[in-house]
Amino acid sequence: MSFIDSYKRLEKLCSEMYGDTHGLSTYIDEMIGKPDGSYYVSGWNEDLKQLKHYRWVRNQIVHEPDCTEENMCEPGDMQWLDNFYSRIMSTNDPLALYRKVKSLYRVQKPIPKLIKKPQQTYSSNPTSYTNQQYRKTSSKLTGYLTYLMGALLVVVVFIAMGVFIANIYHPIY
Repeated sequence: MSFIDSYKRLEKLCSEMYGDTHGLSTYIDEMIGKPDGSYYVSGWNEDLKQLKHYRWVRNQIVHEPDCTEENMCEPGDMQWLDNFYSRIMSTNDPLALYRKVKSLYRVQKPIPKLIKKPQQTYSSNPTSYTNQQYRKTSSKLTGYLTYLMGALLVVVVFIAMGVFIANIYHPIY
């Protein structure tokens, strides 16, 4: 089988899968439309690069006068296309694997449980506070202190500006 025959066979399969005449280009476009594909499927980027390359080779052979299979193709090209065809048929192609992984994530995603807040208990013994209650209190205290320091800084700046302006208009000699 020649490169063009292998390509046409793959193109026909993709056209039948998508119900259109663009075949392999539609498959490539679908891969491009899944930017997280390489995160979920090993070899995603390599397959996409090869498919784009073989589409370009096919277009060169078909549309350019001096381009032929002999000067455009390497020995493993036909084998790669035939192998990819088999991967689609056995649902081990990148898009099929992507769909499988994504469906597993949907099925296995845990349903979030409503978390009840623990009720605060008050005690006359200050050592009975839990570590979490202490952290809440200390973070509030830190927030108040930060606000107080900011307000104090603003007041100091205004006073300093007032003194500076007063010295400009009424200098002391």
